Amino acid sequence: MLSGFYNQGDTTWSSRGPSAKLVVITQFRTVRLSATTTPMAQAIRIHEHGGPEVLRLEAVTVGEPGPGELRLRQTAIGLNFIDVYQRTGLYPTSLPAGLGREAAGIVEAVGSKVRGFSPGDRVAYALATSGAYADVRLLPAERVLRLPDNVSERDAAASLLKGLTAHALLRRSYRVRKGDWIVVHAAAGGVGMILVQWARHLGARVIGVVGTEGKAEQVRQLGADHVLVDTTDLAPRVRGLTRGKGVAVVYDSIGKDTFAASLDCLQPLGMMVTFGNASGPVPAIAPLELGRRGSLFLTRPMLFDYIKKTADLRKAAHELFAVLGTGIVKIHVGQTYRLADIATAHADLEARRTTGSTVIIP
Repeated sequence: MLSGFYNQGDTTWSSRGPSAKLVVITQFRTVRLSATTTPMAQAIRIHEHGGPEVLRLEAVTVGEPGPGELRLRQTAIGLNFIDVYQRTGLYPTSLPAGLGREAAGIVEAVGSKVRGFSPGDRVAYALATSGAYADVRLLPAERVLRLPDNVSERDAAASLLKGLTAHALLRRSYRVRKGDWIVVHAAAGGVGMILVQWARHLGARVIGVVGTEGKAEQVRQLGADHVLVDTTDLAPRVRGLTRGKGVAVVYDSIGKDTFAASLDCLQPLGMMVTFGNASGPVPAIAPLELGRRGSLFLTRPMLFDYIKKTADLRKAAHELFAVLGTGIVKIHVGQTYRLADIATAHADLEARRTTGSTVIIP
């Protein structure tokens, strides 16, 4: 069950009075509500793992916020590959389940013991638990972030999870320094575009890797020093650009198909940061392989380990909002979808038909 939701399933019920009735919204039927029944919110849920077709739009009831909670009317929801991993079962989850980790919107109601928030506040969040694919939901106030005036709700929903990921990659997994050569895979994707811009601001020399010439032009406009189209002969091309030296760090969200080539791009003592599985999980590797390639370092960061403490979350968000609000990092929303069209959004993301960030509109 989604946190903060009371699922009505496919139940039909009546309240007091002969005219009060409810027919539940699902993906396959229409719902009608009389004026005397409790208004229903909508949420996407899965009852089995599989392709985009398992995504179901269902009616849910959202209660009043309890102690330490906010009720949020969501105006924009972020789409991320982790949602696909959960839908397919690559990242196991109990069923039935909701999907989605980030969104932005307006506070509707505030529970007891909540300080610093009021109805009408513009806020955003990125959570370790799912359930963002909804128009209204309850949230723990301590994990919610107030938006500054110069960051829009759409940009926040499009970038918070990706931006916090970029912060963890650039400032903590490996702290990028001026003059570092770096490789960014999927540089035209949501995280990739943020990485390219932020890394250039930090003084890095950025080699972006993309799948098409159209995406290459977008990444060039973001300031990448070099852009490679496809991963054919990746390591020799990277070493050619760096005069044989290799790069200090590779940020690889592709996974299985690019892992070995990414290792071969690194300079001695370089850092391999594998943080995604777009082509499938990375196979097991013997530690001796890292030594043979120059005493390399390998890490598989998980964002929510970096922002588990509320203080760390707020510090990372503050730095992210600073580069967003000043225009150092510009968010490219390449496409938007209605919540009811979430299956199409998932299919497009998996087929790599999207560019930049994707926003779902409730």
